[in-house]
Amino acid sequence: MIANKKIYKFYFLFLISHLFLWTLIPSYTNENLPLDTIEALAWGSDLSWGFNKHPPFSAFAVEVFYRLFGSQDWAYYLLSQIFVISAFSIVFVLSKDFLDDIFLAFLTVLLLETIFFFNYTTPEFNVNISQLPFWALSIFFTWRCIKNDKLFDYILLGLFIALGILSKYLFLYLVLGIKLLFIYLIIKKRIKSYYFLIVGPTALIILTPHIIWLFENDFITLYYGFQRTGGVGNFLDHLTFPITFLFKQIGILFPFFLMSLMLIDKLKVKKIKLNEKKIFLIFTCLVPIFLMFVTSIILGAKIRTMWMTPFYLTLGLFFIEFFKESLNHKKLKKFYILFLFLFLT
Repeated sequence: MIANKKIYKFYFLFLISHLFLWTLIPSYTNENLPLDTIEALAWGSDLSWGFNKHPPFSAFAVEVFYRLFGSQDWAYYLLSQIFVISAFSIVFVLSKDFLDDIFLAFLTVLLLETIFFFNYTTPEFNVNISQLPFWALSIFFTWRCIKNDKLFDYILLGLFIALGILSKYLFLYLVLGIKLLFIYLIIKKRIKSYYFLIVGPTALIILTPHIIWLFENDFITLYYGFQRTGGVGNFLDHLTFPITFLFKQIGILFPFFLMSLMLIDKLKVKKIKLNEKKIFLIFTCLVPIFLMFVTSIILGAKIRTMWMTPFYLTLGLFFIEFFKESLNHKKLKKFYILFLFLFLT
């Protein structure tokens, strides 16, 4: 097995390379900033607790960088990559705790690079990118709450959930997954304290200024989001939009599935037995995706592809946790070496 020090070394090289590459390339190839970033800059010039399209956090982040770096385009590409590698780092820490194996934890992050949401679309800082670190942090602290049952972890979970919602309302799909997980654990009597009751009030306190803004502005952002889905569709929309959504996700994730399946030794594939970790990943990784699919079926709503950006952050961990006993370690090392060679040279 590769030494832990080398893995850490390559892990940091990978993060720095990703940050440098996806900041440098658009800085030299794009004539103008992406439209969503320009829009966030416009919002940032007149900060409010909400805007006509979205909650305020992405505008806050862009405004901070504007005050630090001015109108330098590279700064906003850098901002976007900081959000991306922050999410990668949190996933790595969660994976280390989950898998108790640094090599496999690093592979969970490397696998994310096969999903184009985390590379080709990242130069455009927008509300989807803004969610990434808070999505990862919310999952991480949900795990810590379940594992350690400490009050401070529950307070931090409420904080990061609120910041995620202030980035984009679709963050609520992860919140629903987490809530269903806690309900399951309460029914199974896996939670011993009532600390989980502090999560909602903590988030609500932070969200209060935005909620007041919503009332004062006739819930304009909710109306905009509903209009973006096409509203309640006709009969055929309840069928065609979910199928379209499903096939688009399969297409986007095809490189991930292809690479993941190549790492499995088919002779070692066994019946998967559910445990606490696998149940946790089902609720925090699969359930939010499933709920989006169900939303499309019920409302006949068109789910736009880019909305799914944060939903796949723990997909690498999901795959490795579910199939770690079936992994071919020779193939794992080859994938590791090949990926590093292609990415770092």
